[in-house]
Amino acid sequence: MIKDHYGQYIFDEKDITDMILKGIEFKEKQFIVNDISDLDSINKELGHKSFKQYIKTNIPLESFDIQNQKNWYMPKKYKDLDIAAYVLSLCKTDAELQRCGQELLMYQDRNLFDLLKFLTYLVDVMRENNIIWGVGRGSSVSSFVLYKLGVHRIDSMYYKLEIDEFLR
Repeated sequence: MIKDHYGQYIFDEKDITDMILKGIEFKEKQFIVNDISDLDSINKELGHKSFKQYIKTNIPLESFDIQNQKNWYMPKKYKDLDIAAYVLSLCKTDAELQRCGQELLMYQDRNLFDLLKFLTYLVDVMRENNIIWGVGRGSSVSSFVLYKLGVHRIDSMYYKLEIDEFLR
């Protein structure tokens, strides 16, 4: 396995063979591979497209980042999630609805809905696997939306924390 100048891990045939022998599940994961013959047959045999051919490119890092901002590795049900409706469904009072609505507009203006979807997926995975994560720290605790999603445990409405501390 090597790492390219964008920070992507690129696997070769030996890496993939070692993972198969170790019993690693490939479903719903994607690997960038190089020097593997007949990639389509391998993906077809697995029943999903876990492997994608590495294509070397020399675009600037900023362009690469923009190009890949929509390429979140998460299950389809999270990619298709109406995150605004989901967050609003977690609200119990009109004040919570109003605060979440205000924050969601700010997230939307910054094109961060995919990030919220991924964080929902991440929190669900951590809960399902009994993984403990922090209570919350820094400016992110001023986001009531992140509190409702379970990313942190600081109720920013209770402590009267303004969202502007987080989404400047």
